Amino acid sequence: MNIILKNGDNLSVVDGATCLQAAQAISEGLARAAVAAKVNGELVDLNSVLKEGDALELVTLKDKEGLEVYRHTCAHVLAQALKTIYPTCKLAIGPVIDNGFYYDVDFKTPISMEDFAKVEAEMKKIIKSNLPIERFTLPREEAIALMSKYHENYKVELIRDLPEGEEISFYKQGAFTDLCRGPHLPSTGKIKAFKLVSIAGAYWRGDEKKKMLTRIYGTAFAKKEEMDAYFEMLEEAKKRDHTKLGKEMKLFALLNEGRGFPFFLPNGMVLKNILIDYWRQIHRREKYVEIQTPMIMNRSLWETSGHWGHYKENMYTTKIDGEDHAIKPMNCPGSLLVYKLSPHSYKDFPIRMGELGLVHRHEKSGQLHGLMRVRCFTQDDAHIFMLPEQITAEIKNVVRLINEVYTLFGFKYHVELSTRPENSMGSDEDWEAATSALREALDELGLAYVVNEGDGAFYGPKIDFHLEDSIGRTWQCGTIQLDFQLPQRFELEYVGEDGMKHRPIMIHRVCYGSIERFIGILIEHFAGKFPVWLAPEQVKVLPITDRAADYAQGLADKINALGLRASADLRKEKLGRKILDAEMEKVPYKLVVGDKEVEEGTVSVRRRGEGDIGAMSVDAFIQMLKDEDESKKIF
Repeated sequence: MNIILKNGDNLSVVDGATCLQAAQAISEGLARAAVAAKVNGELVDLNSVLKEGDALELVTLKDKEGLEVYRHTCAHVLAQALKTIYPTCKLAIGPVIDNGFYYDVDFKTPISMEDFAKVEAEMKKIIKSNLPIERFTLPREEAIALMSKYHENYKVELIRDLPEGEEISFYKQGAFTDLCRGPHLPSTGKIKAFKLVSIAGAYWRGDEKKKMLTRIYGTAFAKKEEMDAYFEMLEEAKKRDHTKLGKEMKLFALLNEGRGFPFFLPNGMVLKNILIDYWRQIHRREKYVEIQTPMIMNRSLWETSGHWGHYKENMYTTKIDGEDHAIKPMNCPGSLLVYKLSPHSYKDFPIRMGELGLVHRHEKSGQLHGLMRVRCFTQDDAHIFMLPEQITAEIKNVVRLINEVYTLFGFKYHVELSTRPENSMGSDEDWEAATSALREALDELGLAYVVNEGDGAFYGPKIDFHLEDSIGRTWQCGTIQLDFQLPQRFELEYVGEDGMKHRPIMIHRVCYGSIERFIGILIEHFAGKFPVWLAPEQVKVLPITDRAADYAQGLADKINALGLRASADLRKEKLGRKILDAEMEKVPYKLVVGDKEVEEGTVSVRRRGEGDIGAMSVDAFIQMLKDEDESKKIF
């Protein structure tokens, strides 16, 4: 029979051949490297049987899906080891997550990270045994009976909740059997590098009314060198932790009196305002108008927008004059109301409205993290109203603007196209048109992108920008959402060239995303060592003697008068202490001044990371500082 390979070539194989046999027919090297396969786009085990005309793609550990299969198998090895050491434990679920996996387990006797060594030793035995991993299926009642025999009540519950008629599959390795959709590696011996990393509590099915289980996290990589590099990155990430640096640099505070609601301190407000000033500068250039809409609006607005029906669990609500109101979780409905305040003609488009709106969203306390996950944040929103024929050009303009912003801060990024989710509103035709428009813009720009199925907003598909920071981590920030729905729901109109009324098309977009979260990312990206133009304090003047104190303060005043940022450290401390404190605050320049500098009108300059770079005249130093500030150099 013939099958079709990824490159379009036909491959002749014997009837009933498996994916692995097809791989062997191509090359023994590919067969050794393969860990799974895609047949007609579906990820399957290598021992899956092929049919005439099937489209086959071999998956290796160089592929994202291959690494996920590898890590999922490692989760099963962990489960087998736990059942061997703790026979009375009950297994719940063991999915793959970013960079690893976890397994939720119900233990009779609690375990801790001190027990990881013996669990890892047992896992290594299982891997060394190179146990074949075999898939089989059972009818519902037989599946329930099998898991009941092993006293796996969590698995029984999962089986009972499966839809009628759904295939119930299991995977067996040695004496261990687990309920699983798969796919998996051909054998346990394929695992080369893994490590258990942490332990936590997790409610069964995320329901706090149900039993608390033990969640064991692990990671696995194709090679030990890759795993070592990952742990080195984690160590570096600890040093860059924005919550730690934010405290040391006096940028923000996280207080119990407002969990999830960060307090910005003077230095943090300087940084935030620098970002806002830059945002306003580039948006004025791009002909956006800035608006501000109310923070609290009536329930009827949120019903019209669809948020009351689709997003209410994440909204803070209140009553005013006996009527339901909500604190806005998003800025877009307010922008739609602003649009409706005036009549519009086709000649007015595109209309670009920007808003730095403070939004509030209810996040569970366990999900809060520094500035990365908060309950209120400033969203640098913009809403663009346009004609259908302007869609591609406007999307391209937004992509260009977002690229300019990320390039300025030294970020690389990749792009994802997120399509229609299950919980969506609108017709199939509108969704298809919107998704096609985003695709067309990306294709015309020549931007590489991956499709993220089902992850769009409930009112439209979107383009997401994922930043890569200086140590290789990715962060989702910018987004472009194309919306045919809200203009319809709010009955937006314009008079067309034909004199008739029409509906405009709308784009929602952000560059920073959340300014608070972007600040957290910047802190970790630069390890707190902001370039001069971003640094909350650019210069610290350090007098050596009391006689130099007035000179130091005068220097700081002169620098500040030019719109730059400096302060004089006039404390009765030794110079070494002052330098150390300025280093802790990551100030780019320290100016040491004593009697000699006062007499000569100079400064002794220390640059962050380099130390003493010599004496300069005051004017020469200020010119150097101005040049760095205006050029917005990153390094």
